[in-house]
Amino acid sequence: MKRFFLFAALIALPAFAAEFEGVTSADSITVDGKTLTLNGMGLRRKFIVNVYVGSLYLEHTSKNAADILKADEVRRMEMKMLRDVDKKAMVEAIMTGVEKATGDKFATYKPRLDKFIEKFSDLKKGEVFVLQYTPGKGSRVEGAKDAAVAEGKDFADALFSVWIGSNPVDDGLKKGLLGGK
Repeated sequence: MKRFFLFAALIALPAFAAEFEGVTSADSITVDGKTLTLNGMGLRRKFIVNVYVGSLYLEHTSKNAADILKADEVRRMEMKMLRDVDKKAMVEAIMTGVEKATGDKFATYKPRLDKFIEKFSDLKKGEVFVLQYTPGKGSRVEGAKDAAVAEGKDFADALFSVWIGSNPVDDGLKKGLLGGK
């Protein structure tokens, strides 16, 4: 009987989660059979407007962006929208971010990026937009009309550099995603 109550008590325990700006993210998730741990959360602000809270999940947590980008492991970026964002604005932000991250090599990424972002759709407040890289499968976007996939770790690195690279879209967001406050 004691075992039953212990088991019942363990099942009733809530999953661990982190909270930031009113957004809750699980401490860990499973993706393609891999356990990913929440590396950090941060706020994307544009001017004075809060746009989304980002949550970065990794197989091995790190505060070092270069190490994260170097690792050929599953990584996932979840963006919980704090306001409506239309497709045009999201496409422009990703395109500008990848261009900023890749510099004079942008032309090599543009054909895959064009195909990738054509599946984007308008996002409503409260929706979660997900970008995920899985080795051997490529980068995938969820929260779009249809799942969009782009091959190559190099593409994933360029994409994730938008948030954690040397020229991030938002320094405060980068700091949060890398586990800073």
